[in-house]
Amino acid sequence: MPVLRFQPSGVRGACAAMVAACSLIHAASISAAMPAFQRSTLSNGLVLLHAEEHSLPIVNLELLVDAGSSSDPVGQEGVAHLTARALLLGGSRYTLSELNEELDRMGAVLSTSCGKDFATVSLKVLSKDLGKGLDLFMDALTHPRFPRKELRREVSRIRAALQAAEQRPGEVAERVFAETLFAGGPYGHAVEGTDGSLRNLSRAKVRRFYRSHYVPARCALAVVGDISADELKRAVVPLLEQWSARGGSVPGEPPAPSGDRAEAGEKTVRIDRDLSQTHIVLGHLGLRRDNPDFYAVSVMNYILGGGGFASRLLTEIRNEKGLAYSVSSSFFAGKHQGSFQIVLQTKNASAREAVGIALRQMERIRGECVTDAELEGAKRYLTGSFPLRIDTSAKLANFLVQMEFYGLGLDYPQRYPALIDAVSKEDVLRVARAYLHPDACTLVVVGNLEEAGMQ
Repeated sequence: MPVLRFQPSGVRGACAAMVAACSLIHAASISAAMPAFQRSTLSNGLVLLHAEEHSLPIVNLELLVDAGSSSDPVGQEGVAHLTARALLLGGSRYTLSELNEELDRMGAVLSTSCGKDFATVSLKVLSKDLGKGLDLFMDALTHPRFPRKELRREVSRIRAALQAAEQRPGEVAERVFAETLFAGGPYGHAVEGTDGSLRNLSRAKVRRFYRSHYVPARCALAVVGDISADELKRAVVPLLEQWSARGGSVPGEPPAPSGDRAEAGEKTVRIDRDLSQTHIVLGHLGLRRDNPDFYAVSVMNYILGGGGFASRLLTEIRNEKGLAYSVSSSFFAGKHQGSFQIVLQTKNASAREAVGIALRQMERIRGECVTDAELEGAKRYLTGSFPLRIDTSAKLANFLVQMEFYGLGLDYPQRYPALIDAVSKEDVLRVARAYLHPDACTLVVVGNLEEAGMQ
């Protein structure tokens, strides 16, 4: 029979002191990895973030634009993604071929990307070539030509990529899950759009989206690397302030629908494919990035399925049952209400069993406190791995603009360890009960439905 021992108050105080000491150690580690940076707002509304890092003669620029696919007007799904890609098709002074020739000559990299919440424009250039690199960067950003011929080719490439993705069952499952869960919301379509919506796009619509979204007040720019504050002020800021502040929302543009919805009921989508494995996505609506429970949810999810070999899902489904090579859970938390999902692949015959285990593990973490070892392991990983998110200039630049976009505060890197270390077992239980809903899941299965017994 186990013996219950009451913990003296002095021991509790010592434990609290140890937790505080660990937070200080983690904060010191992050501070050592995080160079000092400055934030300013230029006259045209652009937020500028700067960090000096002189170990290599390289400068990284990362511009974040509040122009992700969640901003796509209804019926124009994919226009945000197409606009971001089309910035590199040539500007007022450089054609597409001239732009690529100049970048190759310098060994520089100019790229764009688009996600659900935002788009980015990135430049990596040797510090000695920063002047020329900035010229290319600003021409592409502020004077894109959107040439019709190249734009049509870009649309064809995207449509071909979408068609190819239909042959990858894992991607099909992910796409259908989002479409089902977020139906009618800003996260309810693929970033690239659909074949039908892409056919509906035109140069005029791309230009309209660009004019309304690519304005300084909707942007944050991080400049990280071999450039001093004086050099930044003298060589970079004057160019940035030439960017016109005009633009903004276009009258009559249909707003994107809100992503915040009540919990949906249980839904199952079955897609029959002649496959040896069933691809499964199981989940429901989640939370926004600004939710104060984000940190407790991060700890809880690490224990459930986000912690790799340390997670409960992988331990039972792979290690104990041998049903899957990999299984994971994750929360996507953006500026709108995001999702929780469990993703796995298993033999068709074991699909039902694997789904049952996943649901039982969701119930288990909702029903009882996690162990001390699980809690401390999650905290150690989340705080200990934080410096890896900023261990290069490019990563740091990306981190800074996202920190600005999500309103995390300038002291977020220093506060993060304490936010994680403050999470208790009771907090994990509370958020599991609040944000896990095994009785209201959307389930998408792609596989041989007859073999899986899921017709």
